[in-house]
Amino acid sequence: VQLQASGGGLVQPGGSLRLSCRASGSIFSSNAMAWYRQAPGKQRELVAFIWRDNTTTYADSAKGRFTISRDNAKNTLYLQMNSLKPDDTAVYYCKSMGVMVYWGQGTELTVSS
Repeated sequence: VQLQASGGGLVQPGGSLRLSCRASGSIFSSNAMAWYRQAPGKQRELVAFIWRDNTTTYADSAKGRFTISRDNAKNTLYLQMNSLKPDDTAVYYCKSMGVMVYWGQGTELTVSS
């Protein structure tokens, strides 16, 4: 399985962005998926998690602003991010969790005016 994350970029505070993570292979729908992020000088942290049944969990920092979703027909995971803050600046990684764990390569988000 390979995970290809995309959609990062430079956004002004208060703006929105949607990240995508496309998975190769046929196991996407049977795996739990998640978005993590790692800011400069900080440890990687969980942002949002989605189970096979589409149940979701969010970090406190993401609640009310971010939405994780998945399209099993397209083997794609999404993270819709609204009301972005400079503290959201980080490299965002997608993760697939099943029998094996896979990480995407990361996509960088910078929130700055």
